Amino acid sequence: MIVYPAIDIRGGKCVRLTEGRFDRETVYADDPVAVAKTWQEQGAAWLHVVDLDGARAGFPVNREIIGRICRAVAIPVQAGGGIRTAADIETLLTAGVSRVILGSAAVRQPDLVADACAKWGERIAVGIDAKGGRVAVDGWESESDLAAEELARRMTAAGVARIVYTDISRDGTLSGVNAANAAAFARKAGVDVIVAGGVAGVADIVSLKEAAGADGAGIEGVIIGKALYSGLLTLAEAIRAAEGEKINAY
Repeated sequence: MIVYPAIDIRGGKCVRLTEGRFDRETVYADDPVAVAKTWQEQGAAWLHVVDLDGARAGFPVNREIIGRICRAVAIPVQAGGGIRTAADIETLLTAGVSRVILGSAAVRQPDLVADACAKWGERIAVGIDAKGGRVAVDGWESESDLAAEELARRMTAAGVARIVYTDISRDGTLSGVNAANAAAFARKAGVDVIVAGGVAGVADIVSLKEAAGADGAGIEGVIIGKALYSGLLTLAEAIRAAEGEKINAY
């Protein structure tokens, strides 16, 4: 299981939101590029970058910063936030992003997702952000009537090979990951899933691996944000737990 340190960008800074709410923001660093370098130095294999301004605006806002992150590190970067057109996708890929995540577009522009998968293959992922089992869009500020599992089925049929699944009610809360729910979603999705939302420590990573079972349940990775920034666990500890090493779960 791959650990993805999260770098959420708003107003040019590295921040974290609680439950996706823009009025509950904590700024952790003024320079997202420096943060990216730090995670690489500490052993990250991938980075997860979100343009929060873009997600809210409906178009990429922090492309320049994301490009600088990609140029500053040697590890691959997956990025999303406000991507609504093929031109947006191409711009990010050209900037050095290894994998582009489509969120609201998966609900409102399924043809864009299908066309992007046909053209760029596994460099395209879909972000399914759910609250109460329903999909949220527009930077999580709007909820749809679409069930997360139904959207997963549609996206799999459209050719998507990877889903980033976020439990909004737990994201940024340090309340613990809902491992059973994540594993059930991954099995029903039928494609590789990267899980986000609620990780507070090593115990959550262990529980996620246990819920996935011997077959892994399709859970390819876990995104960790506030727990790393708050010092509740180190990236090294998270990576060792994700690799199955027995360490103290606290």
